[in-house]
Amino acid sequence: MIRTATLAAAALALFAGSAHAQEAAGNWSFGLGAATDNRSKDASKSDGEPFVWGEAQWSNASGFFYAGPAFETIKASTGSDLEVSLVAGIRPQLAGFDLDISAEHKWHVDANPGADDEAWEFTADISRSIGPASARVRVQHSPDSTGSTEAWTWVALRGGWDFTNKLKGTAEIGRREQDNSIDYTGWNVGVSYALTDAIEADLRWHATDADVPGEQYKDGLVAGIAFAF
Repeated sequence: MIRTATLAAAALALFAGSAHAQEAAGNWSFGLGAATDNRSKDASKSDGEPFVWGEAQWSNASGFFYAGPAFETIKASTGSDLEVSLVAGIRPQLAGFDLDISAEHKWHVDANPGADDEAWEFTADISRSIGPASARVRVQHSPDSTGSTEAWTWVALRGGWDFTNKLKGTAEIGRREQDNSIDYTGWNVGVSYALTDAIEADLRWHATDADVPGEQYKDGLVAGIAFAF
């Protein structure tokens, strides 16, 4: 896993370097991070083990359109321990609400021969903040996921509160319906703290109602750190 993560980080760094030649056409942002578990929709993608991630994102001058690549380490049923992706989306505003609509294509690197190692994922967020309070509704769908899972849909509601300009708490509950896999309800609650303008730490409890042996749907506390530049 360390080897593939290092290769992915190097590729991302090369991509970031090439961005400087195109600064006049838009704005670039980059992120790197790590956590004690790779949780997505409250289920583990790394079998309960630590992971690293990175992303590069270009947005136009207004911030309406964005696109870019990303990577994260995983432990998938396809045999892969690295997922790479490309995403493109728009961030319009409507009647005081912020929207974020995107399409993402994901690949599992070095998957087992014959494994279903790629998928499309579509996301629509609608959010609003009033003072220290914030709320978001998220709908995600994949017509055919990686591995043996086929189509799935995730719908989640998240609420947040800014205790200070550095400390924020959030809680989320969601439902995932899956073809050829289990349906479950997941939830998480935690806090994030801005150590600096570019470094944020997060501590979060994840849980699901899935009664399945193993680490994928097991409840757990996850600590993470993210660097933005």
